[in-house]
Amino acid sequence: MVALGKRLLIEGIGTAWLVLVGCGSVVLNTGALQQGYGVLDVSIAFGLAYITAAYVLGNHSGAHFNPAVTVGFTVAQRFPVRDLLPYIAAQILGATLAAALLVYLASGRPGFELGVSEFAANGFGEHSPADYQLHAAFVVEFVLSFMFVVTNLLLARRRNLRLVAPLVVGACLTVVYLISIPVTNGSVNPARSTGQALFVGDWALDQLWLFWAAPMSGGVAAGALLSLLHGKSDTAAAARGEAV
Repeated sequence: MVALGKRLLIEGIGTAWLVLVGCGSVVLNTGALQQGYGVLDVSIAFGLAYITAAYVLGNHSGAHFNPAVTVGFTVAQRFPVRDLLPYIAAQILGATLAAALLVYLASGRPGFELGVSEFAANGFGEHSPADYQLHAAFVVEFVLSFMFVVTNLLLARRRNLRLVAPLVVGACLTVVYLISIPVTNGSVNPARSTGQALFVGDWALDQLWLFWAAPMSGGVAAGALLSLLHGKSDTAAAARGEAV
C-alpha cells in the first residue's frame, strides 16, 4: 500500500489535471463554443484527461479524482473509511488550484471578465446551457454519477481488465459529459464543480449544493448496490482463499 501522503498528492494532481484540461477546453477556447462545436470537444477533453491521468498515476492512488467515486468505493467496502475525507480534501484542493490557474490564463485574453463568463461553472435554471430546471438537473447528475461510479466499481473488481480499465472509464466519462453538458454544464464531480464555483461566486455558490447532493447520492447508491450484489460472493470467495 502506497503511503497516504503520496496517494493524496496524486489524487490532487490527477483532479487538477482533469479540471485544467476539461474546464480549460471551455474557458480557453471561446471561439469554438461560440460556433456551436463545444459539447463534443469538451466531453472528449474530460475523457482524455482522465485516461492520461489514470495511466500515469492510477496504480498509486486508485485514480478516483472525484469525491463521488471515493464515497462509492467506501460504501462498497472497497476503500478504507479513514481515508475518505483526506481523499475528498485533496481532490477539492487540486480542483481549486486548477481553477485558479485557469483564471490566471484566461485573464490574459483582452475582455475576459470572470463575473460575466460562466467559467465552466455548473448551474441549473437560467444558468443551465439550455435552461433546464432543478428537477431535470438533479436527475441527470444523479443517474450519470450512479452509472459512472458503477463502471468504476465493476472494472476495479476485474483484475484481468486492469490494462484497459482507464480507457473504458474515460470513454464512460466522455459519454457522461456529452449528455450532461447541455443540462448542467457537466459536473458528476463535486470537486470539479467546487473549484469553478469558488471563483465565479454569486449564483454558482448558491447552486453548488446540487452538484454535491446529486453526484454524492449517486455514488452512495452505486456503492450500496455493488455491496449488496457482491457482498455475499466476496465473503464466500474469501473463505475459499480466492481473490475478490
